[in-house]
Amino acid sequence: MLRHAISPSVYFSRAFAAVILASLSAVLRASGGAEGTLAVSTSDTTLVVRAGERVPAVVSLRVGGINWENHGPEKMIGRVRIGGEWQPVHWKLSSVDATGLPRRVIMIYESDVPHLRLQWSWEARARAGPIEHAVTLTNLGERPLELPVPDSFAFAWNLESQGSRSVRLRHLWIEKGAGKPSAEGTHETAVEPHYKWLGTSSTYAPDSGPGEPREIIPWMLVRTDGSPQGGWYLGVEFSGRVRLTLNREGMTLSGEAGLNPEPAPAYTRLAARDSFTSPAVFLGAFTGGSDAAGNILRRWVSQVLQSPAHYNSRDYPLLVNNSWASGMAINEDQARGMIDDDARLGFEMFHLDAGWFRGVGDWYSNPVKFPHGVGALADRAHQRGLKFGLWVDWTQAGIDTQPGTLNVHDPGVRDWLTRDVAPDWKPEDFKGVTIDIGDPPARAWCAREIERIVSSFHLDMLEHDGYLVAEGCIRGDHPHVACDLGESTSPLRPPFLIGSCSTDVSYRATLGYYSLYEDLRRKHPGLLLEACNDGGRMVDFATAAHTDYFSITDSYDPLSNRRAFYDSSHVLPASMLECYVERTPAPQVANFLYALRSGMMGWCTVMQDTRSWSPGERAAAERAFVLYKTRLRPLIRDADLYHISPRPDGVHWDGIEYWDRSSGQGVVYAFRGSTQDEARHTFVLQGLDAGRSYRLNFEDRTQFDRVVSGRELMSSGVAITLPLAESSELMFVQELRPVKASS
Repeated sequence: MLRHAISPSVYFSRAFAAVILASLSAVLRASGGAEGTLAVSTSDTTLVVRAGERVPAVVSLRVGGINWENHGPEKMIGRVRIGGEWQPVHWKLSSVDATGLPRRVIMIYESDVPHLRLQWSWEARARAGPIEHAVTLTNLGERPLELPVPDSFAFAWNLESQGSRSVRLRHLWIEKGAGKPSAEGTHETAVEPHYKWLGTSSTYAPDSGPGEPREIIPWMLVRTDGSPQGGWYLGVEFSGRVRLTLNREGMTLSGEAGLNPEPAPAYTRLAARDSFTSPAVFLGAFTGGSDAAGNILRRWVSQVLQSPAHYNSRDYPLLVNNSWASGMAINEDQARGMIDDDARLGFEMFHLDAGWFRGVGDWYSNPVKFPHGVGALADRAHQRGLKFGLWVDWTQAGIDTQPGTLNVHDPGVRDWLTRDVAPDWKPEDFKGVTIDIGDPPARAWCAREIERIVSSFHLDMLEHDGYLVAEGCIRGDHPHVACDLGESTSPLRPPFLIGSCSTDVSYRATLGYYSLYEDLRRKHPGLLLEACNDGGRMVDFATAAHTDYFSITDSYDPLSNRRAFYDSSHVLPASMLECYVERTPAPQVANFLYALRSGMMGWCTVMQDTRSWSPGERAAAERAFVLYKTRLRPLIRDADLYHISPRPDGVHWDGIEYWDRSSGQGVVYAFRGSTQDEARHTFVLQGLDAGRSYRLNFEDRTQFDRVVSGRELMSSGVAITLPLAESSELMFVQELRPVKASS
């Protein structure tokens, strides 16, 4: 089952169903629903649902004072295949659990022949933010069955319920940073008649060519275009192959969210007495613009999905240095030198990247490059006051033959592989053949191997990378449905084995990944987990629930970092968004800071051998690191975030604002691109109180500190001057609050 499947607290037998239904009107008077309906709500989202005799339905979504009315009932599984024969399913309401209102409602439907149970539930797990939905189908019979891959949620909003036949809407969606952010990344378009959109997400995909669609963070937003602004957003809590759609025909706005049914026909298998849970989705409402929605959603992700063990730490996010400046050539002497210098500069963790192991699938210390072993290197980091992290691509098999390795030619290992290889096949530097962790024996090996790596190497952080979760598999004896990948619709070479079974392979491998990391967290609650699949290819909400931060792109230059951050910070907490900062040309210290700050808006990992820095760069970095840990980190973790400029293009100015209303503190990250024509730029701030005054302090002293009214900052803005191209400034904002008279 999915980690975020919503579990029932109370079930009522079929005998009591009529009594429950008869009493719903009384329950509804307490929950705010109309006759025959139930209302589940948070402080900003109210969802009205109905328990029909044969099918449940979402009736409406309330956004401020406006109802988005839904046309139709839920899409239910209409048939299943048993013993090769299709059988129709006849659903009937069995029970309703309304005891958790207004936070939760659960409806149970059953079919006698075939014998199935369906649980349909909505739950609000926080006072504010979206409401989650999950559907669980249980095979109560004695024979296995197959069913078409179902949607998690479908809707058909009646736009006439908005009170006007000329409704203007905008649609927002966000690309993953992947290998390198594209030229656009954040998309917002008008929802015109006949509008059609499809967004897909998975754990691994190639970067598309110019003009071709790229994978999205599995989420979308629709808002009204005009005043007042407001709307709704919908996301999928799953890392495997999922899709979202949006279509407008006349005055109906429809769409689906859930598993990706392409390539068709896509099925999943359900053993006797077993259950299948569709990926959980969340649906939320907001008033205002996209940043208003983002501030609700980011806080909800932190409160509901993130691990509290790390999010509640005042040292989160960490300041890290990574060894990839040396690439695969890293060795023990280099790493020891970097660790010692990292401690002097004020880093908090040393992250050993690829290059430390004997071979792909052979995750033991290379005795030539690391004669004392990785564990001894971790001990040195700990002695210097640093945490120690390690890169591992633990689902990859290679050709090493030493004991404990994952060898593609081992008969036992071969049964776990997603594909066969030629006798002369060789792995890449750190990629081999993926094993299917949806297969229990393969997953058991991974569990033992991950535990050995974490314990024997004394890890504080484990990073996974590569093609971790399979999408295609040729094996017919794994839990997923079988298919012939020889007839794959994908022209791509491995590992992109895409066929009609791909969604089910992905579904089960993704659940296997979750179970491995859930078990790892139980055994090592203090362990940090980084998600990286060749960069930012696994940035999604369920990964946020199973790891502590993401690599958001596999490109590390200042522009790529700012673009990837600009995009993903619309929907995910800034503290989880890791940018790697590579060495770039820096004729002056201001250019050096420009690159450093481009990766310091969220989780900051420097990817440089700091011993090569000049004295001026070292001094600037030391000051920047102290500032990050004392003033910036609390804002990154707790403050609201506003996108106060267009998306970075590397030429013009761009900026991000943090504002924490509770502390009255904020900061503006201002970046001047390569432009030679604009030394001065005005940023209009958001989130302040028009009736208050604010003190502005400029970290680099590019202009005089001053006091400005909130009204001026949010209307005419504040001008920042930077005489040098590709430079930056941090403008701190402090609310001037009345001094309370002593009693």
